Amino acid sequence: MAQPVSRLVTAVRKVPSPAPNIEREEFASILMKIGLKRNVAKVLTYLAGVEEATSREIEMGSDLRQPEVSIAMREIRKLDWISERDEKNPGKGRPYRIYKLNKNLPEIIQYLEGEKAKESEIIMRQIEKLKALKSA
Repeated sequence: MAQPVSRLVTAVRKVPSPAPNIEREEFASILMKIGLKRNVAKVLTYLAGVEEATSREIEMGSDLRQPEVSIAMREIRKLDWISERDEKNPGKGRPYRIYKLNKNLPEIIQYLEGEKAKESEIIMRQIEKLKALKSA
């Protein structure tokens, strides 16, 4: 599983490539196929291609609405994959919250791979139980 995804990690990092949207869509699509929620996959994909971003930049770059970004950030925060800091607004108003991945993509992919391996192991144990029950 890691080989095709690692190729895409490199592709997503190449922001000035001729077709970054296609590569990002493919990367996000793979993340969704392996079980991440759509919003989380899109936010991760966007953050992987930038150094850091505000919530508004994430909304625009991932083509999600503000509530969707907030929900995704909550889940990503639980996994401890992002760091955040506040930056004073040059004008009046609230400070900006700046987000940055604090895990690199290979670490995130390794985590996802481990989770899928655990799921597969549980399923295989259940299948073995079924076989044992049938033969009893």
